[in-house]
Amino acid sequence: MSEDQTAHRLMILGAGVMGVGITTLALGFGLPVTLVDVDEDTLALARKKIRQQLKLAQIMGTLPADTAHGELVTTVSVEEGAEATVVIEAVTELADVKAAALAKVSALVSPGTPVVTNTSSIPVDELADSVTRPEDFIGTHFMNPPYLIPMVEVIRGRRTGATAEATLKSALERLGRKPLVVNDNPGFVTSRVLHPMINDAVRVVQEGTAPPETVDALFEGCLGHRTGPLRTADLIGLDNLADSLRVLYERTGDEGCKPNELLLEKIREGNLGQKSGRGFYEYGGQPS
Repeated sequence: MSEDQTAHRLMILGAGVMGVGITTLALGFGLPVTLVDVDEDTLALARKKIRQQLKLAQIMGTLPADTAHGELVTTVSVEEGAEATVVIEAVTELADVKAAALAKVSALVSPGTPVVTNTSSIPVDELADSVTRPEDFIGTHFMNPPYLIPMVEVIRGRRTGATAEATLKSALERLGRKPLVVNDNPGFVTSRVLHPMINDAVRVVQEGTAPPETVDALFEGCLGHRTGPLRTADLIGLDNLADSLRVLYERTGDEGCKPNELLLEKIREGNLGQKSGRGFYEYGGQPS
């Protein structure tokens, strides 16, 4: 393994969908990762999912074939990741939960270590109030799954320093990702545009204008969308989508961001998308 590949060591907080995906990406590019979660059972399941995703990513050719996988440490203790060069928080999309995790880890790592929140919609400067050194704090929005999507939205908060931005961009480039930097606002660019659009697509289905497969086929065939809005919703996770929409609604007042009732009904029924086996589609079955 080259020196460049070992230049970064990541600590990732949260072993959910995004934490697992980012860990898979980093390991596949040869970087060591300390994956932290509060639950040992969640970590055990995460290790299994990471092995599966590494195999899938290799088959699909989205990871370098000639690079040994990085070392993975899973733990319930953030102290084990204290030597990380970059910390990425990927816990649930709730501001208070993120703030608590960020406060703890930012007080632990050395000054100058970028502390990154991976968020789809919560403003970075809002979360910066919880960290020890706001100049070391910055945001990312990895798309799911991270090992398949080559571009990452990077969010520069009002108090983000140039060093934190440069170090994060260096780490992302080591991971074969192209970082594009945007300024801070609720939802940034991608979620502010995409999530209300998905909410409208859900409304079209609820109103009986067209079923999910027709909505998605029109977006794919007429507009060049790769998966269509409702398959994208299932990939994001319907619960995660609703959380993001609530953040946007609360912070912008945009009625188009108020989660649609059909979306909330599916969540109440436990139909969360791909991760639960059923959302707007059954996996691998027919549209529901």
